Amino acid sequence: MPGLLDLLRKMKRKDTRELRVLLLGLDNAGKTTILKFLSNESHDNISPTQGFNIKSVNANGLKLNVWDIGGQRKLRPYWKNYIQSTDVLIYVIDSCDRDRFEETGLELQDLLEEEPLQGTPVLIYANKQDLLGAASPADLSDDEALSLRSIRGRAWQIQRCSALTGEGLKEGMLWVMKNSSSKTSSTKK
Repeated sequence: MPGLLDLLRKMKRKDTRELRVLLLGLDNAGKTTILKFLSNESHDNISPTQGFNIKSVNANGLKLNVWDIGGQRKLRPYWKNYIQSTDVLIYVIDSCDRDRFEETGLELQDLLEEEPLQGTPVLIYANKQDLLGAASPADLSDDEALSLRSIRGRAWQIQRCSALTGEGLKEGMLWVMKNSSSKTSSTKK
């Protein structure tokens, strides 16, 4: 599967655009693995992110700056320090960790209430779909603990994916590029 760089090279844009993408989710959701896959880097030996990772990709007039912030409980209060000027929020959910659906739902809802993120499009990667017992995107959308159906005032989509195999990552990034031009859209997939 082509990586993000290959995908961006195929885009035909005359103007230079820069997107600031914030990649968040609870610890062990797969954020860093997704980032490594999208930037065509090995995802072997990934350890929990203790601070943040930043990756920039330039291609055909689009510069994508992805900020991957650690998701451990002690780091989550710092997420708000990084939300200013965010063009797209990517929130990663471990679809197999049903015991933490309520916790991840509360964290996402808190983020969406922050003034700097008002109207910001949100892509929710339903990660680990390659594992037995993973909740489907439809199940996650309907899960009361996650409260995804209550998201209003912004474009949002839930995308099934596997950070290890790459399934769904390209489709999610295409959605990001398509929906990053406006923070005022209030449509959902």
